[in-house]
Amino acid sequence: MLDGENIHLTAEAVHSRAQQLLPEISLATVYNTLNELVSMGEVVEVPGFPGAKRYDPNAHLPHHHLVCTACGELRDVFFSGAEALDLSETERHGFEVHSVQIVFEGLCPACR
Repeated sequence: MLDGENIHLTAEAVHSRAQQLLPEISLATVYNTLNELVSMGEVVEVPGFPGAKRYDPNAHLPHHHLVCTACGELRDVFFSGAEALDLSETERHGFEVHSVQIVFEGLCPACR
């Protein structure tokens, strides 16, 4: 269901795909499973995305996201320099930072 590069499905889309294999599966089961996969670190919930939550199965390869603010197209992006992003001790406010997630927003070629 959640497999491949640039796959960022909503729970409803996962549910629709799952019903092809298991017609009796409920949307609640899909939500519960996705939440469990997020807590296990197997799936990433894409932050800052308007509308329905989107889920990214590409949880083990560090990357960020590019989203079209008009149509919602969502792409994985890999850029150099991400490792240099850091916060000073003061800016961390006592937090222990485990990861950084960046969402670039703009217009895709089709929406420009």
